[in-house]
Amino acid sequence: MIPIAKPQIGEEEVQAAAQALRSGWVSQGPRVAEFEQAFAALVGAPHACAVSSCTTALHLALLSVGVHPGDEVITVSHSFIATANSIRYCGALPVFVDIEPDTFNLDPARLEFAITERTKAILCVHQMGMPCDLAQITAIAAGHGLPVIEDAACAIGSEIRVGDAWERIGKPHGDIACFSFHPRKVITTGEGGMLTTRNPEWDAQFRLLRQHCMSVPDTKRHASAEVIFEGYPAVGYNYRMTDMQAAVGCEQLNRLPEIVDKRRQLAASYQELLGPIPGLGLPREPAWARSNWQSYCVRLPEAADQKRVMQRMLDTGVATRRGIMCSHREGAYAGEGWTCTTRLKGRCDCSPGTCAELAHSEQAQDHCIVLPMFPQMTHHEQGQVVDALRRALADEQKPTHSS
Repeated sequence: MIPIAKPQIGEEEVQAAAQALRSGWVSQGPRVAEFEQAFAALVGAPHACAVSSCTTALHLALLSVGVHPGDEVITVSHSFIATANSIRYCGALPVFVDIEPDTFNLDPARLEFAITERTKAILCVHQMGMPCDLAQITAIAAGHGLPVIEDAACAIGSEIRVGDAWERIGKPHGDIACFSFHPRKVITTGEGGMLTTRNPEWDAQFRLLRQHCMSVPDTKRHASAEVIFEGYPAVGYNYRMTDMQAAVGCEQLNRLPEIVDKRRQLAASYQELLGPIPGLGLPREPAWARSNWQSYCVRLPEAADQKRVMQRMLDTGVATRRGIMCSHREGAYAGEGWTCTTRLKGRCDCSPGTCAELAHSEQAQDHCIVLPMFPQMTHHEQGQVVDALRRALADEQKPTHSS
């Protein structure tokens, strides 16, 4: 079986985790601080704060920019459900806008229409590692005095061109960027997340909230020659990363350039191998973007049945995933808990699971599949994937006969 993804973990990560265990620090400690410093230096951010997941990072980011119950946050439905959920955690309402069909990212041309007097923030997503159009998004946000939070869960190692220079996602180019280290991401700590920002007050807020708003960190108390009593001035959360995870993360950061380079090679190879297949839509990398290609997503020919193609490929030993989900189609968002631009204007005729304003998002979920990609992937394995897809699509064109 060729899997959809496979983390690249070696003996260095195993030894790093073991050393963290032997040190006696098995929760948040000095290795977390080391990982934060290394991550900040890598992406060019003044501040980086490690947390337990990208979902918790998104929650803290929204809280820190002042999202409260009754506010609206503009984002995409076409993303893992954690994006929308983080808004709901704050008691706010996700306002969904559609995507560009060839980049799978928020369409900036639709953004202005979603802004109301209740809009508190814009939460854009670098979907599957492809940078979204931050130049347009941040310009629109600045014109309305709105903060921009980047859901960069998939985008570690991706870059955008700013002037004549290439800069890594996470610098950040909005106000806060949030990353994931889940095993399906480009680098992993098992679970884990990171926030980057240039705002020292927000960074201080992240650090308080991630540890129950403890007024004195445990690292400071343990290092003190005097007894210190901490306080808890506000309600916080247990969103900490462990030193074991951070130790692994430091080693994974060392691998990042090699991993991204290999993924870009695989993406270029896919473009060449899949280009001749009639009717197959390939992802577009804008001239100002360099994706880490966390996932490689193709659009099937219009007449092809997504699930049938995926099953045929699975039967030949190739795993795939359907196109990125749409949150507004899930039971958690059935009817209520979200809105779109036409709903905001009081004239939406959306039916359950269908919204005319989100047509590109729904089409991407229904007609796209994600192909296997991981840095250990061989040229032979990639050829097997392409052959399996080609045969599955050819079978789709064969006439069916009923008895």
